[in-house]
Amino acid sequence: MILCKISDAPRYRGITPLLDKAIDWLMENQSAVFTKGTFYIESDDAEALRIRVNCEEPALIPREKATLEAHRKYIDIHVPLKGTETIGWAPVEGLKHIRTPYDEDKDVAFYGDTAHSLLHVKVGQIVVFFPEDAHAPNIGLGTHRKLCIKIPVL
Repeated sequence: MILCKISDAPRYRGITPLLDKAIDWLMENQSAVFTKGTFYIESDDAEALRIRVNCEEPALIPREKATLEAHRKYIDIHVPLKGTETIGWAPVEGLKHIRTPYDEDKDVAFYGDTAHSLLHVKVGQIVVFFPEDAHAPNIGLGTHRKLCIKIPVL
């Protein structure tokens, strides 16, 4: 897991080529105005190599209702656009309470364990979750606006 300012994200280039492309795109577009919906920033011929950007306006939920989730096929970058996003975190390898087993088609498993840490991600920051990082997003009150960038794991 990486938590940093958007301006510091280029330090993490080199982890994977598609993460590099996502970071470059984010650096070039960090002040853009986004509309709710999904679009792609990587358009290689292979569908599996496309980087997906979801511009979301989710309702926030109380911490006690937040559920840890983990992915195997994607790295997630969460980018708050309006308001702070609180996200729970725990290492997948230590989780013991599977709420919903891994679904390969949806690339997600849900866990009933409690998050080890809470991250308060502010506008101007990003958090990167790798397959070994379970995360419980959208904790708080009200609504917020964010990008969730889904990067295929190579």
